Amino acid sequence: MEDGGSRGAPHRIRKVYTKERRGSSLKRINWVLVVLVLIGFVIGRFIGTYFDGTFLNYGQNFGLSSPVELNLGFIILTFGLEFNITIASVIGVIISFVVYRFIR
Repeated sequence: MEDGGSRGAPHRIRKVYTKERRGSSLKRINWVLVVLVLIGFVIGRFIGTYFDGTFLNYGQNFGLSSPVELNLGFIILTFGLEFNITIASVIGVIISFVVYRFIR
């Protein structure tokens, strides 16, 4: 008895289902990583402000020093973005990656 075609179909369906599940869980894990990195930046920033005047607060500012303004007549839009990266925030991000490795 040769049922190669009928046996192979459910097996292929199972593989497709598993791949779809993996893809959705990978998206969820990536969001967890993004949230953990943001939390690491925030916690690092708090540590940097707590230890003001130490090497942990040494860093660099990136971004627009003055915001860009767009006047449309009936509404004025102001755009500005600035990053303040300190040693403490980098340490916070590294700790968030370590936490991510443990929960993954």
